[in-house]
Amino acid sequence: MPTVPILMPQLGESIAEATVIRLGIAVGDAVRTDQEIIEVETNKAVMGVTTLCDGIVSEIKAVEGVSYSVGSLLGLLEVTEEEVTRTGVDTIESIDAKKLAEQEQKPAGEENLHFALDGDSYEENPSIIPSVKGLPVPTGVMGAHYISPRMRARMDDMGLREADISAIVGTGAGGRVTVEDLERFLDYLEEWPSVAASPMRMAVADAMRRSWTRPLATVGLPLMLDRVLDHRREQSPKPGLTLYLLRAFALALTEQPMTAGYLIGEKVVHPRSFDIGVAVQVEDGVVVPTVREVDRKSLSELIAEYDDLVDRARRRRLTENDSKGGIATVTNFGTFGLTTGTPIPLPNETLILGLGAGRKSPVWSDQVEAFIPVTEAQLLLTFDHRVVDGGGAGLLLHRVAELLQHPEKL
Repeated sequence: MPTVPILMPQLGESIAEATVIRLGIAVGDAVRTDQEIIEVETNKAVMGVTTLCDGIVSEIKAVEGVSYSVGSLLGLLEVTEEEVTRTGVDTIESIDAKKLAEQEQKPAGEENLHFALDGDSYEENPSIIPSVKGLPVPTGVMGAHYISPRMRARMDDMGLREADISAIVGTGAGGRVTVEDLERFLDYLEEWPSVAASPMRMAVADAMRRSWTRPLATVGLPLMLDRVLDHRREQSPKPGLTLYLLRAFALALTEQPMTAGYLIGEKVVHPRSFDIGVAVQVEDGVVVPTVREVDRKSLSELIAEYDDLVDRARRRRLTENDSKGGIATVTNFGTFGLTTGTPIPLPNETLILGLGAGRKSPVWSDQVEAFIPVTEAQLLLTFDHRVVDGGGAGLLLHRVAELLQHPEKL
């Protein structure tokens, strides 16, 4: 009978690997077309690997807890000739013949860059190590700044930056940290307690490393929340406080679109739609689903869409499209009892708006000529200083705060 490979699919444009978290099949099981047989975790969501045709599982090569690159062989199905004809799937036999024909057409000595073959069977892609690694480094003596090409290559392999090796005392010329110094330090850390970083943790670390290559700055101001809270109590269903922030942010950006632009060469490219992400805390990380066209929908129209996105984000059931295309992000870190912070925008965004926890504060009232208690929270905006200056960021932030004082118009 023909044999059809079960391969790790391309689960998104930017996803090169996924971790197998559950095998839903066993050798000998009969499977149907489009049946989800393996559950995998990418750096964005939990997704399923499905079958391309009906068949019988003849071999399982995937191992739970192991990461595999796109195109890796996860298992094998025995299928009938009729099923191959019906679905048009590639069998191992047909792929072998195709690869051999291509190899014969190549000039002598040219490397085969296609999926590797070894005689009559696939050479399995080995399990892979996540491409970015974090390294906790204690404070200590700083080494010299010069980094040799060999050392740079080793740091790139480890996903390290210069700040990560600043604690290592170098033994090279002028106190330079050498590869040998780094390896000794890594050997020393082997004795420390450690756990494997999850794909989500690795994705967050990678995004923050790339974000921090830009000149980021943060401005803030106190925000009176009483009118928003009063308005929210009168609504059914009740919008989340973050949704008020999201809507006001979008309206303010329509008035000042250049603040959310991208600096490309000598041009500032403006957003073509006001799609804004919302940061959602999940186990061991953060995901950012995108709410579409926030400027064109009223607060009441956004409630169902917003609640659905947040719910699926918490369950790690977002699609790739749910998390792409945002021009900025909103984060309500006040839900953790935090009053202030410095949120960092995603690498592909210029802005992130943050809200701290509300606290009762005495504020002077000219009407009653006395201090009165109000609910006050810190509103903070972190921005890419290449695109926006402090004045522009301040105007945008003041406009957001002004719009939030009229929640009935959102």
